[in-house]
Amino acid sequence: QVQLVESGGGLVQAGGSLRLSCAASGRTFSSYVMAWFRQPPGKEREFVAAAGWSGGDTYYADSVKGRFTIFRDNANTVYLQMNSLKPDDTAVYYCAASRLIGSSATRYSDWGQGTQVTVSS
Repeated sequence: QVQLVESGGGLVQAGGSLRLSCAASGRTFSSYVMAWFRQPPGKEREFVAAAGWSGGDTYYADSVKGRFTIFRDNANTVYLQMNSLKPDDTAVYYCAASRLIGSSATRYSDWGQGTQVTVSS
């Protein structure tokens, strides 16, 4: 099991940037795929981005491609750099860990508590 703690959310104007962080503890961080999901108000949780074990292979939802970047370091932290933010990006953002990469939330066994991101128009 991996314990995950997100930080970095907040209120930002449209066009602005935020960087989310997810600190992991527990079992070997490097053996896990790390991903970000989000849940907009009144909607279901959706995939945002994922990074493989080495961090070199990354995957993005079409809605964030070219604006968001997922990357991980050697200090058990995964980040989500979010640029050119839009009001539609408003959501609670969750960090998740899995042994297998994918965009389905059911693949991910460990989740953080979430961090709120609000983008004003």
